[in-house]
Amino acid sequence: MDLATLKALKPSEFAQAADGYRASSNMAAAAKDHIDNVVAAGIRGSLSGVARDAALAELKQLSANFHYTQIECGLVSAALNGFVHDMDAARGKLLSALGDAETFRFTVGADGSVTYPAGQARNSVELPPPGGTVAAGAAPQASGAQSAVARMGPDPNPHRAEAIALADRIAAALKEATEADAKWEPRIRALKADDDLTVSAHDLADAQSDMGGVREAGRRYLDSISGPPKDATPVQNADWWKRLTPQEQEAYLSLRPDFVGKLDGLPAEVRDEANRTVFDEKRAEYRIRLDAIPRPPANEWTFVMTRAGAAKIHTDEWSNWDRKYGDDYRHLTASLKGMESIQNRFDITGTGGLPEAYLLGFSPDGRGRAIVATGNPDTAQHQAVYVPGTGSDLANIAGKIHEMNDLWRQTHQASPGASVSTITWLGYDAPHDPVKDAPFGHYAYDGAPAYRRFMDGLDASHNGPGEPHRTAIGHSYGSTLIGAAAQKGDLNADDVIFAGSPGVKVGSAGQMDVPKGHVWNEEADGDKVPDVGRFGLGGSQWKIGGGTFIIPSDDVFGANQMNTRAENIGPEHFKSSQGHSHYWTPGTTALKNQALVVVGQYGNVTAPR
Repeated sequence: MDLATLKALKPSEFAQAADGYRASSNMAAAAKDHIDNVVAAGIRGSLSGVARDAALAELKQLSANFHYTQIECGLVSAALNGFVHDMDAARGKLLSALGDAETFRFTVGADGSVTYPAGQARNSVELPPPGGTVAAGAAPQASGAQSAVARMGPDPNPHRAEAIALADRIAAALKEATEADAKWEPRIRALKADDDLTVSAHDLADAQSDMGGVREAGRRYLDSISGPPKDATPVQNADWWKRLTPQEQEAYLSLRPDFVGKLDGLPAEVRDEANRTVFDEKRAEYRIRLDAIPRPPANEWTFVMTRAGAAKIHTDEWSNWDRKYGDDYRHLTASLKGMESIQNRFDITGTGGLPEAYLLGFSPDGRGRAIVATGNPDTAQHQAVYVPGTGSDLANIAGKIHEMNDLWRQTHQASPGASVSTITWLGYDAPHDPVKDAPFGHYAYDGAPAYRRFMDGLDASHNGPGEPHRTAIGHSYGSTLIGAAAQKGDLNADDVIFAGSPGVKVGSAGQMDVPKGHVWNEEADGDKVPDVGRFGLGGSQWKIGGGTFIIPSDDVFGANQMNTRAENIGPEHFKSSQGHSHYWTPGTTALKNQALVVVGQYGNVTAPR
């Protein structure tokens, strides 16, 4: 870039364009939310039939188009602001050098050279040292100096050194601007969509690639926006986010949605926006990667004869495929199954009165992470945070989400019009196998800090009237994690509900860090997990004379035991829960009692008869 171009450049015009793209991104986001949470939700709640389904399919595609527009316009805005940041720095250095040249009464040429005047004579005998013109990197002493004295020391004209320094500064500024222009031009040019009306997996994967390119190019721009303190608390995260300008917030949302989506303490709407970008782009990436893998051979098994008889083994063809593709195929397939379950939750907003969903955490890495809220926790009067147990992962998140949907519905039967948010929190690595893994407590202790941070974050981001009433709910090993969280720190809950608990690492309700009388427990008929837990995951205290650990189902633990058997209350009949997996079955006494605790109607909770 030449001197005249950089001098005449008006970064403010690019900043105005960035503002325009940011406004377009925000409008697209608002349109998407209106389609999903008002138009489509209203259709689901009031219509049925083939025409309804066709309309919803069209609206879903339109919503995807707006989300893609939101992502890409956000990237263009961030890229332009990054370009402005780099060009402002280079142009500022150029203008500073030109200002100094004017002060010294030097002349700057179009090529960046600097002409300086003659100096003063040292005495009446020698001629004044002549002026001259220098370019960047010029020698400090002019050739053909006037005398032997001059040749032996520095140039007798002090203006020469000053001119060289200015020429070097000008050249450095032009070089910086040229490099910035060369860096940003291809990044910004790449931010364009196909000229069709369909957002494909390849479009979203391309957006993910665009994000990486803009983030790499804009590293200095992002670095100029200070991030939250290292190992910040949720309150510190919230304070940091509030201090950012709208432009800076948009830069983080566009370039680091993975980072923003994980920050406890940030508003639910912000985390949801960030995580949905990650969600859509990861789902597209995983679809493309899965499509590139050959399908597993149909002839997986064969039989061979051994001395003991026929033995079933994998075929050579299948084994070769499995060695090459098996791990990736299984991970991608399982992760996409979980992502589809999350998308299905988005797609049923409005059905049966369900409020919009908020994706407060998401990652497909490993066995996956997902935190899904039904209803906005930031404005809810009652919050319920549910931790599922052994075997839970992204692949089977569907059932855990449905359980919290059903709990939300039940709370509104218990207290019509109540402001409630029910949250499925899969923010830890649950034990995979009930025999090999579940007897060990490290899964609970490893996950407990993240659960406490999330609970603290709900406090930091809440903006509804008054303090929210918060209930921690743990099923099976999830109850163990909640107990470990209370044992090692502040649980930040008002009530605790255990269902099918094998033990919670403490020996009494008084150790659960909630007010006295606010620990609740359910054990259904036929649930064998609590009995098994007495010999493994139980509390730190032994049952006197029993030779087993104390668990929440024991009277000595001190929890309020809730009925899970069938009961009639007035005209209503509630069914019995059987076994380990039916505590959230609609129409059961177990679900009814949990809902009453969540909305604080303790007097209506029924105990076992």
